Amino acid sequence: MNLPPDLPELPDVPPERSLIEYPSQFPIKVMGAHVDGFADAIASVALQFDPGFDPATIEHRPSKGGNYLGLTITITATSREQLDEIYRTLTTHPMVKVVL
Repeated sequence: MNLPPDLPELPDVPPERSLIEYPSQFPIKVMGAHVDGFADAIASVALQFDPGFDPATIEHRPSKGGNYLGLTITITATSREQLDEIYRTLTTHPMVKVVL
């Protein structure tokens, strides 16, 4: 697996030791500037990894000052590899500030 130099390699966890059962609904919080197209961009990423994702289910939380927007996307997680890849894709997206 080739990771950008600033992202650490994650240890392999055997399926029997994973705390997540697959498939499962898995929420991901994403923060970025409150700009046009941010939610659509995040929905597009979610759809790459979960074709059944419904953009209408995105939860929106603007910051107190209105400069930032917190989004919660809930995808159907099917594997650790899928979760690793969606986190990697989101954290390197130019519109994203934080992924939790």
